Amino acid sequence: MKITWTSADTGTHPLPIALITGITGQDGSYLSELLLEKGYEVHGLVRRSSSISRTRLESLFQDKAIYEKRLFLHYAELDDTTTIRRILTSAAPDEVYHLAGQSHVGLSFEIPETTCQFTAMGTLKFLEILRDLPKQPKLLHISSSEIFGRPSITPQNESTECRPVTPYGIAKNFATQMVTLYRESFGLFACNAICYNHESPRRGESFVTRKITLGAAAISLGLQDELVLGSLDAQRDWGYAPEYVEAMWLMMQHEQADDYVLSTGTSHSIEDFLDTAFRAVELDWRAFVKQDDRYRRPAEVSRLVGDPTKAQERLGWKASYSLEQIVNVMVQSDLKMLQNPSN
Repeated sequence: MKITWTSADTGTHPLPIALITGITGQDGSYLSELLLEKGYEVHGLVRRSSSISRTRLESLFQDKAIYEKRLFLHYAELDDTTTIRRILTSAAPDEVYHLAGQSHVGLSFEIPETTCQFTAMGTLKFLEILRDLPKQPKLLHISSSEIFGRPSITPQNESTECRPVTPYGIAKNFATQMVTLYRESFGLFACNAICYNHESPRRGESFVTRKITLGAAAISLGLQDELVLGSLDAQRDWGYAPEYVEAMWLMMQHEQADDYVLSTGTSHSIEDFLDTAFRAVELDWRAFVKQDDRYRRPAEVSRLVGDPTKAQERLGWKASYSLEQIVNVMVQSDLKMLQNPSN
């Protein structure tokens, strides 16, 4: 199923300008496509690394009418405040979407300092730069349901107490509260998109959802014999990534900056995700899946399910993709990739 963005008629007006951190990630790539369809000039921050692969943005790079005409990439690390300030001053964006950071929850237990450096302090440094700019752009920070950790109530909304139990959740909680502080104390138009899990074929292969869909596809093609996972009991609220970036854009168009929970309002277990993925290739997951304690996290969040009422009432946004639709899209994409590896 393909998401079709609605284009804006910019007429003779100057193009609105957006800057995206984490532009090469799942959300950043979908957001780039959305903003370009809506008539934006888009700037993206990328980390300089030994790899120049930017596969999620490849189609945009190949479009000569877009790349380096309406889409521009800039190299900068999140802790390089001098370079980021220079880029922001030069690009002079109207909207900044701060999506970058160490986003793998399990990995945050292995690299807690790095997680906090980029996810927590990186966001604070970004806020300080925006605070000092003569032209202050609107800011959206992508937060996470992990800030709720083991919540006392279900479902969770914007007023739910934060009780994070992972290094990633703690870092995100710091960043989220800083964004709220800068909005309330310094008058920045700054929003938190408190996102529950959202998936797509562009999800990284180290995440359990993509590991499952890729494993199911590989096993069905005889390329893999088994799939090894940790706990299958965790409950998550899974949505579809292209729909969530639409909500992020709507947040920035609202007359008042605020925080919003973005979720489906329905939870499923990893076992449900497994069952759906293997049914998509007409297999029984129980014959192929093994559990290994090495893949269990030292601390796991409890049942996380969001209450998206505020986003529905104020933004007119509602997640529409079901778990089955999301998983089927991912499995079919992985089947196509494995059958045509050169494409």
